[in-house]
Amino acid sequence: MKLLAVALAAGLATAAAATTAPAVSRQQAEVFQQKLDKIVQQGETTSSRERSTEITEGEVNSYLTFKAGDQLPVGVTEPTIGIHEQGRLSGRAVVDLDVIRKKKSNGGWLDPTSYLTGTLPITASGVLRTADGQGRFQLESAAVSGVPIPKSFLQEIVSYYTRTASNPAGINIDDPFELPAEIRRIDADQGKAIIVQ
Repeated sequence: MKLLAVALAAGLATAAAATTAPAVSRQQAEVFQQKLDKIVQQGETTSSRERSTEITEGEVNSYLTFKAGDQLPVGVTEPTIGIHEQGRLSGRAVVDLDVIRKKKSNGGWLDPTSYLTGTLPITASGVLRTADGQGRFQLESAAVSGVPIPKSFLQEIVSYYTRTASNPAGINIDDPFELPAEIRRIDADQGKAIIVQ
């Protein structure tokens, strides 16, 4: 489950996705589930040698489509992730902005939540850098329904949808994060990622 959170936080930037998603299937979702279980198991054991697991963009998106529904925050649907060259990721999710507007909007002209309403697609892209069990996502661009939005607005969306009892402020896009399951690094490139433990 923590690996999914990393994928959503880093790849989606949590609400972030691919311009062209690969075909998804239940079979690929099962393959990803098996690999996820293996990664979690390996994280619970020690080894003197490096262990790596390759996951593909199609497997991740199949898992998000067929198996991750109950793990997503209410109001976030249809997430997809694109894995591009040299750690570049893109993401897309359909997000209910009305919930945020009702909770946060001050109604002013400069408050984007006062005029962005409904359930809309959010996209984002950036670069994931990982080393020594730590990761950081560097946001490059974000948009709502194809209209560019400032980082501060994406941060508001991410914060709202990633709040937990132990982290009531939610995830900060700029903050480095600890990789779960004793993952040392993630090498992402051209439609696949190598998880190194």
